[in-house]
Amino acid sequence: MNTPSSAANCKAQEVVTLLARLALGALFVYMGLHKALEPVDFLKLVHQYDLVNNYWLLNAIAAALPWFETFCGLLLLGGIAVRGSALMLILMLVPFTWIVFQRALSQQAALHIPFCAVKFDCGCGNGEVFICRKLLENLSLLALSVWLLVGGERKFSVRRIWGSAGSSP
Repeated sequence: MNTPSSAANCKAQEVVTLLARLALGALFVYMGLHKALEPVDFLKLVHQYDLVNNYWLLNAIAAALPWFETFCGLLLLGGIAVRGSALMLILMLVPFTWIVFQRALSQQAALHIPFCAVKFDCGCGNGEVFICRKLLENLSLLALSVWLLVGGERKFSVRRIWGSAGSSP
């Protein structure tokens, strides 16, 4: 039985889900396009992490990753494959956050400065950022992505709209 408070909670969850989807989608479209439109700059930033020694693979990562981020963001904005897109964002954010954390630790040790004073361009499209702010931002993006992956109702998703168009009252 639906009580007024449970209906209000359901509506609040729908609004939070919609806002999370739109915010993540817009952010990843922006960040992806920013990197895609400055491919040489992004390639240099990816190269700084020293994760890949093969230049073919390095170029492929630098060329494909921004467009993949943009694609996932567009899917979220459109309400298409929301859970799959959220999963892809999680699979990108977790290792990237770990890599940024590791790079910050090495810079902190080399420069002998407090951890939160470490500042560098991580390649996200926002220029140089303080590491504690960046890690907090990434953890927030992860939380929103997890919310979309396991969260509730998909009332405003394309699948739900198309699915309900063919059903009878």
